[in-house]
Amino acid sequence: MAYVLHGVIGTAEVLQPCRAFAHAVVIPLGHGLYLLPMTGDLIEEVRRGDPVDPRLMPCERFPPGFDRTLADWSQAGPVAYVEAEYFGGTGSQLAAVWQAGQLVLGPIIKAEDAPPSAAGKSPISQALRCLGVSAGGHFDEFDAVGLGRHRDTDGWFDEES
Repeated sequence: MAYVLHGVIGTAEVLQPCRAFAHAVVIPLGHGLYLLPMTGDLIEEVRRGDPVDPRLMPCERFPPGFDRTLADWSQAGPVAYVEAEYFGGTGSQLAAVWQAGQLVLGPIIKAEDAPPSAAGKSPISQALRCLGVSAGGHFDEFDAVGLGRHRDTDGWFDEES
C-alpha cells in the first residue's frame, strides 16, 4: 500500500498568510497544528523566479523561491515543509523547519534504502518536535498529530469538504 504526503505544517497563525493563495487549503491536525497540502496547482501558484536554495534541492515538490515565503511565515512561529513517499513498507522522508526567518532544521532526509529508524527519529517526527509536538502515548510525533489518516496528499481534501 502506498503513502504520499507533500505539505507545510504550522499553527493557524503561522499559516494564515497562505489564505492569499487561491489553491491553498488548510486542514486541522492534532496538537494545534494544520496541514497545507502542496498540490500541483498550489506549487505553480507559489513558485517565484528565485533560484532554488541548494540545501533544498533534494525536495521533490518544493517550488523555487518558496523558502523565502516559509521564512517570512516563520516570523509568527516555526513552520515545517514535509515530504513522505512509501510503498510496501519502504520509502523516503524529508523535512525542513524554518523559525524566526531562518532554516533551523534540515532538510533532513531518510532515503529509500536507509534502514528503518527508531520511533521518533524520522525526519517528519523531528520536524514536528520543533513545532512543539510530543509523542505522548503515540508511536511517534507523526502518529500523534494524525498524519497517517490519509494515504496520499489529495486524500486530505476529503476532510476539508
